[in-house]
Amino acid sequence: MLEVPSLAEVLDLLLPRVDFISIGTNDLTQFLFAADRADPRLANRYDWLSPAILRFLRRVAREAAAAGVPVRVCGEMGGRPLEAMALIGIGIENFSLTPAAIGAVKAMVRSLDAGAIQERMEQLLSRPPRDMRKTLTDWARRQGVMLG
Repeated sequence: MLEVPSLAEVLDLLLPRVDFISIGTNDLTQFLFAADRADPRLANRYDWLSPAILRFLRRVAREAAAAGVPVRVCGEMGGRPLEAMALIGIGIENFSLTPAAIGAVKAMVRSLDAGAIQERMEQLLSRPPRDMRKTLTDWARRQGVMLG
């Protein structure tokens, strides 16, 4: 379970010893932002679509893929259609979801061109927009992606 940023710095040591990696997005994001996600004064800073979070997760996904180690995401991030779409765009395809999230995420996946979102995420992460959430939402609407 990758829930602290320091584990990403030793992936070269971990990947040969594990069968898969599960990224715990709730705790990991809290540690990456150095902010308590439950503190209402910081809630507006806690965004899973931050380029910092997405670039970090993309790096982990790429290193794991190069080592042949499957990656899955658990936590609230994968249960939100827009965030799950972004995760697919950075190469993460396995999610642990609550039963309530399955329908909306499944509808998004079925309406999504994975190649198109992967290409778009590369563009967006190389030159991040001011508002990643709005940019991705607008892109999804133009592409006919069902976000719920």
